[in-house]
Amino acid sequence: MKKVGLLTGGGDCPGLNAAIRAVVRKATSVNWEVLGIKNGWKGLIEGNVEPLTKYSVSGILPKGGTILGTSRTNPFKDYENTQKLLDNFKRYELNGIIAIGGEDTLGVAMRLYKEYSIPVIGIPKTIDNDIAGTDLTFGFDTAVSIVTESIDRLHSTAESHHRIMVVEVMGRHAGWIATISGIAGGADIILVPETPFDINNVCNILTKRHEKGKHFSIVVVAEGATPKGSEIVITQSNQKDEFGHVRLGGIGSVLAQEIEKRTGIETRVTILGYIQRGGTPTAFDRVLATRYGVLAMELMAKGEVGKMVALRGNKVIAIDLDKDAVKPKTLDMELYKVAELFFG
Repeated sequence: MKKVGLLTGGGDCPGLNAAIRAVVRKATSVNWEVLGIKNGWKGLIEGNVEPLTKYSVSGILPKGGTILGTSRTNPFKDYENTQKLLDNFKRYELNGIIAIGGEDTLGVAMRLYKEYSIPVIGIPKTIDNDIAGTDLTFGFDTAVSIVTESIDRLHSTAESHHRIMVVEVMGRHAGWIATISGIAGGADIILVPETPFDINNVCNILTKRHEKGKHFSIVVVAEGATPKGSEIVITQSNQKDEFGHVRLGGIGSVLAQEIEKRTGIETRVTILGYIQRGGTPTAFDRVLATRYGVLAMELMAKGEVGKMVALRGNKVIAIDLDKDAVKPKTLDMELYKVAELFFG
């Protein structure tokens, strides 16, 4: 019986367990075994694995997070770790690997396929929706729903206290969450990484709202947004992960202080942070993750490897797992123009 390794890497997101469940159910139907690799690529380096069966994935569909655990481990950062990974691939007699992750996790899978001929299939996930090869990643719809509900709730306190509320959301390089949830939640200003903002313009919009009798405002800002004239993003720490990323966060607090100083209007900040990642996935994300998992295992069983599953329109298809597929996808600025109609 053939055996496939299955792992989840990078940040957790709603829908991962749905994808795991789908891979296992499809594998069982085509007489393949599934070996769950714990904590992303780290698990294959350390040999931390466990068999996955229909019984072990029963009931996990609505759960957030990932039963396999995750990490931001880069096996190519250290030659010894690369060799351990390759040795364990042989040790466990794997016929391939299905990797569920974002740009970094899928980038590792791509290198394993191209440089070491390891049969791989990639499943794209990220709450940021920033993978170029697919129209949508699972996890995004849930994150947008959580942020939209949070904005709805903040409207109440903003209006009651006549405040400006700044809501900081995730989005390192792409403003998808900020824009979609901002439109849905009726935000008065949305700031995204793709277009540096003018603090004077932001404050003018808010002041004019106040003068017209609108004594509260909601500003949604992505964590990677920057003011004009500065390419420096606000970070929580300069320490980098194994893929070279610093931890962003804090632009909301800086922005709130500046707005209050310039406008004289009481301003508060809410940083949603990891709340956006957690909890039960939406129906859409459960179904999308399930469709991805089923097709990924079908491709593996057929030997059609070196692929990534992707959503194009309403169809889930297979595309080549290459740099064009996993490169970052920024916000559609036509969508941002729609949002701008409602600023102020």
